[in-house]
Amino acid sequence: MTIHAPPSTEQLVHVLRHLCRRPSTTGQADELRAAAEHTALFVRLLGMQVRIVATSAAPVIIAHRSGRRRQTLLLYHHYDTPPTGPWRYWSHEPFDIAERDGHLFGRGVTGGKGALATHLAALQTILQREGELPCGITLVIEGAAIIGSPGLAEALQAHADLLQCDAVLASLGDRDAQGTPICASGSKGWLRLRLTAHGPAYPLPAGFATSVANPLWRLIWALAALKGDDEDVRIEGFYDAVEGPSRTDNAAIRQLQLATAARRQAWQIEQFLFGIDGAALSRTEVTLPTCNVSALTVEPSGDTPAIPALASALLDIQLVPGQQPAAIYDLVQRHLNDKGFADVALERLPGGYPPWITATDHPVVSRVATIGATVFERPLPVVPAGPYVAPLSLLTGGQPIPTLSIGFTPATSAIFAPNEHIALADLSRHSQLLIELLDRLWE
Repeated sequence: MTIHAPPSTEQLVHVLRHLCRRPSTTGQADELRAAAEHTALFVRLLGMQVRIVATSAAPVIIAHRSGRRRQTLLLYHHYDTPPTGPWRYWSHEPFDIAERDGHLFGRGVTGGKGALATHLAALQTILQREGELPCGITLVIEGAAIIGSPGLAEALQAHADLLQCDAVLASLGDRDAQGTPICASGSKGWLRLRLTAHGPAYPLPAGFATSVANPLWRLIWALAALKGDDEDVRIEGFYDAVEGPSRTDNAAIRQLQLATAARRQAWQIEQFLFGIDGAALSRTEVTLPTCNVSALTVEPSGDTPAIPALASALLDIQLVPGQQPAAIYDLVQRHLNDKGFADVALERLPGGYPPWITATDHPVVSRVATIGATVFERPLPVVPAGPYVAPLSLLTGGQPIPTLSIGFTPATSAIFAPNEHIALADLSRHSQLLIELLDRLWE
């Protein structure tokens, strides 16, 4: 069996530097528009039909090129990145690529742009060698993935003529203890909420706390009504619709070996919640929904001792099969009202999507896992989902199209932190894997 060579190191780094040098911080409209145009320039060089679709959040790039075979693979990527934070915490300028000890450092090298660069370089390499693609390729590259993909559904619906495909492939997820990418055959869903408690018309001196309700305390108590210190979500009916994993999925989850020691060391934590590890940790990350507080804010902000005028919290809920965003929103609203927090306003934020799961033993998923062994010397471990989310339900349009996401980002890569990094060898193998998949997935 002939194994195709990956793009050269120089080619990979060139494409990645091209993408990373343009800031594309999530929520920054001007940066995202410029980054979309910048990214689309390279995609056009691949001879692809390209559309840049404006949305309320960030432009979506949709591109297509036909290949020798009739089948089409849709590749999902995103170009938005987290904020850099203070540059003084970086060992170099974050929008330039630095190489040290076989690793590349820079904002976006793992969180979005790294995987995109590997796939663009792979397509470029195939075209240089063969002059055509083995199968059709559709690219969907969005700029609001980090905040729940608002605007993506509308963009896809308006350009459905470019989205017909036979499988969907994302590049999100972790690697196992042996460094092999974990292949998820689906994704949890996502619901984003804002809770807001209102206080006096303007801030008051802290001494009036004896007679004036503090909106921050109201918010804290409302959040405590949603989840207990035992980590159990207390929203009435929250777990009722949950569909547990199949026997096949359970067997796959039990065999999954996460890089737990490396995580604890990199994250500087002594243990995971309740000391779980091994198969219990894998099962927790794959099968359980979440209810996470992402931010607490008061208005006005500052260190002045005062009763604030307003307090709000961002709540991110990841959903598992059986749970639907609209239904969970209704349950949260009803729960707050029943617990005496009708005064706390609940807002569903733009974005989010239902969960989507393809059977782990689907022929396409099994084929991808097997082809992965030609690059990683062992089949890719397959599980139904993981702690990383992708809008697979939007990309399929609810149609029975097989989906999967191949782990690209080691959990220790500081994707939201300074000095984000990835091994150059991991970039090369991810690129090589796409070349192998396009050549052999439908042979």
